[in-house]
Amino acid sequence: MGELVSDRRSGLSLFWRTFFLLALLLAGSILAWLQTLRALEFEPRAIQTAQQIASLVNLSRAALIHADAIARVSLIKTMTEQEGLRIVPREPDDRYEPFDTDTLGKRISQELLARLGPGTVVANSVNKEDGLWVGFVIDGDNYWMLTDRARFNQTGGRTWLIWLITAAVLSLAGAALIARLINRPLKELSFAAGKVREGDFEASSLDETVTTGEIRAVNIGFNRMTQKLAKIEQDRVVMLAGISHDLRTPLARLRLETEMSVAEQDAREHMVADIEQLDAIIDKFLDYARPDHVKLTPVSLDTVLEACSYSVREQTDIRVTLDVPPGIWVLADEVELRRVISNLLENARRYGKSRKTGIAHVHIAAKERDEWVLMKFRDHGVGVPTEKLASLTKPFFRLDEARTEATGAGLGLSIVDKTVQRMMGRFALANTTSGGLAAHIKLRRAQAPSSEL
Repeated sequence: MGELVSDRRSGLSLFWRTFFLLALLLAGSILAWLQTLRALEFEPRAIQTAQQIASLVNLSRAALIHADAIARVSLIKTMTEQEGLRIVPREPDDRYEPFDTDTLGKRISQELLARLGPGTVVANSVNKEDGLWVGFVIDGDNYWMLTDRARFNQTGGRTWLIWLITAAVLSLAGAALIARLINRPLKELSFAAGKVREGDFEASSLDETVTTGEIRAVNIGFNRMTQKLAKIEQDRVVMLAGISHDLRTPLARLRLETEMSVAEQDAREHMVADIEQLDAIIDKFLDYARPDHVKLTPVSLDTVLEACSYSVREQTDIRVTLDVPPGIWVLADEVELRRVISNLLENARRYGKSRKTGIAHVHIAAKERDEWVLMKFRDHGVGVPTEKLASLTKPFFRLDEARTEATGAGLGLSIVDKTVQRMMGRFALANTTSGGLAAHIKLRRAQAPSSEL
């Protein structure tokens, strides 16, 4: 049995589209602001760092110059223990890695060279020992001063990174909140529109007291439209009930008078048949105009099919074969489901007869697949032209070939399609490869009530 497949377009929801646009805007603003701050902060930071290092070097050099040899050793030891500064002689074979490996390092090196004079060297490591090394000259002797680079605010890159991550997280959270606030009225409107489509007018009311003027105007207009539609639906039901009552009363009198006054048997039977046809057409109109809202409950499919097929067993021009496993339950309205099956059987009886036997052989099969139940009603008639299959479910449409023997209003398959949709299912028609028409119905699978287990 072929499975019905719905054609659904996929794409981003309004919430995610709004969120991504806001996030992109905020990310661009943050990056632009960050670059501006870094550009404005770069020069003062380089000068400040170079000034701090130059001050340490000058103070250390002045202290060492004015101290005698014994005091110089003690001074170097004190500076190492208390200030974290280490001063060692600079040897000709010392290997060092230059400090100017990035833009900030180059700018600091240039500033130190200008402040400390020729012969100044700034290094990241000396003899594979990492640190902030500054080479300077005391009375013609070369020295290295080692200090902790953290004291010169060299962690700015990490600080900027932490700040950037924090700002990005806060911006994304703000974008999500704004997108949700923007999307909420549209989501409520979409939900209410869905309720209107299902015929539930009471659950489709929107808030008319919101603070946003444009949204308030839309909600008020939608509520007034819903109220008018509810009134139209109510008037339609009352009108159809009145038409049914007003037409059936004279039809009943006409049938009674016909059976009593017409003497000829053949004429009387034809007149009675015409009156019954009019009565059946009224039923079809009422079925098609039935309100869309139905209450869905678990229904035993094999029980309903058995009952519907039993009702046509006395008819000589139709034969029904069931291939339905027991224990299949569908989510449906039992009365509506019986109406669907009866319409399909009646349609097959009228238009699905075999040309050889003049009898409509209808085969009904059903099976479960995931959360769905698939049903197939197949006859062995002449089928339908492919280009006209889509029109069979349109109201009042009948094939030209069927007009000579048509006794209905062209609403049978339209009622089936509309009723199946009301029960949250799908309906489709197709020609079979071996001849005949196949009707496919797809309904939600239901769990058997506890009393049936």
